[in-house]
Amino acid sequence: MKKIKSIDLFAGCGGLMDGFEQTGLYETVAAVEWEQAPCNNLKYRLMDKWGYMDAERRVLRFDIQRTDELFEGWQNDAEYGESVGLDCLVNEADGIDVIVGGPPCQAYSLAGRIRDENGMKNDYRNYLFESYIKVLTRYRPKAFIFENVPGILSAKPGDRYIIDIIKESFKNVGYVILGDLKEAIINCADYGVPQNRKRVIIFGIDKNRYGDNCDEIIRKFYDEILPKYKVLKKSTVRDAIGNLPKLLPLDHDIKYNGMKTRYTLPEPFVENHVARWQSDRDIDIFKLLCDDIDSGENKYTSTEALKALYTEKTGKKSNVHKYHVLRWDEPSNLIPAHLYKDGLRHIHPDAEQQRTLTVREAARLQSFSDDYNFMGSNMDTYKMIGNAVPPLFAKCCANALFEVLMLYRDKVDI
Repeated sequence: MKKIKSIDLFAGCGGLMDGFEQTGLYETVAAVEWEQAPCNNLKYRLMDKWGYMDAERRVLRFDIQRTDELFEGWQNDAEYGESVGLDCLVNEADGIDVIVGGPPCQAYSLAGRIRDENGMKNDYRNYLFESYIKVLTRYRPKAFIFENVPGILSAKPGDRYIIDIIKESFKNVGYVILGDLKEAIINCADYGVPQNRKRVIIFGIDKNRYGDNCDEIIRKFYDEILPKYKVLKKSTVRDAIGNLPKLLPLDHDIKYNGMKTRYTLPEPFVENHVARWQSDRDIDIFKLLCDDIDSGENKYTSTEALKALYTEKTGKKSNVHKYHVLRWDEPSNLIPAHLYKDGLRHIHPDAEQQRTLTVREAARLQSFSDDYNFMGSNMDTYKMIGNAVPPLFAKCCANALFEVLMLYRDKVDI
């Protein structure tokens, strides 16, 4: 059987792509992403891990809003160089079977709306889904998967809820999706990812191909096929990072590859497992919080106690608590893109180590395998990991999508 041809939009560093590739069932025809650091990682991963010797050509670093150029190709662009464009790659692949991806979630996230004085209403990212729709319309895949945060269901940058506009847009271009998207909210922890990470997974199919079977197929995907990949026991922080070498605080700074740290380096060495620098104050706070949990006193487990501690230690006030210690025997809290800022809500549970998560630990909690070596600055790597779809969950989606296509293969040419 020939491989299923896919395009990954808003690809980031390739969490979705990696999960789809792990199945061995899909060929990544193209991946579109506009930021340089994720593109560098995408290209290397496609070539080094998945054997695409033409990865440089398949990864299109470009502004997806410039859709005509994205389709037809571009040359001598001061920012993005040149590319043959999606049309050429799709024609060489003899068409596209599925499209996956999801626009940046910051404009839709509840946290983003709280932080922004205008509630993200003026953020251009609210409407990046329109570019997804344009690519969908041009290449008419058999099915698609559109991923985003649950906040997309309540985002209302204008007079209408953004999700109503999205649903209407899919319908207008001939694709059928689930009627009530609250049923499409899925916790990745249920699928083996060692992290509580809820996402809206919109699965859609081409009405022209599947006709009267559309609603049946959609329901089967959500009710029967995807749930088959749930795990019986959730994976924990201990499962994910418990066997990594300890990184212990030092009384002086050292440098590794130009990066300043004040912790021991891993022995044996593990790529991307170097602790970020922390102040004396933060190190003391981390030990205090871990000891509090280990002793069973639990003086600092409430939001109010953590806010009071922050004020006591810093002299500042915060409307939200700044500190959170991961629990060994539970899934992690959400790994976000803004982990690159300080990591105070992702404190390592070992009281000996007195630090926040390393890049490798964040990657493991996102279910990236250790053979994915992240390239770039700490800011780049934490950000791209936090933005990614966990590959383990992506693999479950890929397998479920494949099952749907096989069940109804008489309707489509696979």
